[in-house]
Amino acid sequence: METPETKLSACGLPSRVVISMAGRAVQHTDAEWRARLTPEQFRVTRQQGTEPPFRNEYWDHHEDGVYFSVGSDTPLFDSRDKFESGTGWPSFTRPIEAKFVAAEVDESHGMKRVEVHCAVDGGHLGHVFEDGPKPTGLRFCINSAALKFMPRADYAKWVAARG
Repeated sequence: METPETKLSACGLPSRVVISMAGRAVQHTDAEWRARLTPEQFRVTRQQGTEPPFRNEYWDHHEDGVYFSVGSDTPLFDSRDKFESGTGWPSFTRPIEAKFVAAEVDESHGMKRVEVHCAVDGGHLGHVFEDGPKPTGLRFCINSAALKFMPRADYAKWVAARG
């Protein structure tokens, strides 16, 4: 019988683990973030930067697996939800677990957009737009510098270690 303790979330983790991870704020000083991240990762995730289109690690990446936040061990997007948007950045129809991605209105650069960030570590990921394919109609346009990739078999082991 399935109980709240054993029910699995969308990312494959038990619901109790998702709730625990989502409530855990990873915080560091700028100096600590700079020591943990590459200069480009710091610029994108901590300073709300954007990397160039078509010249980033994952825009044309097709391996099966899961994309994590570079700022924390938080799974954010599944390759099964990745699609070719033609924009030059990795694009996804949805996050792997809604609790791990937060959004807020971004009115910088003379535009009104919806910025998305990792809810666990606060790192800027990119933006979400309402011009994506079915089933969600959403396009999460994400900077590769905000992500690290884990192949599906390794992800299964990662989930099992936390279950």
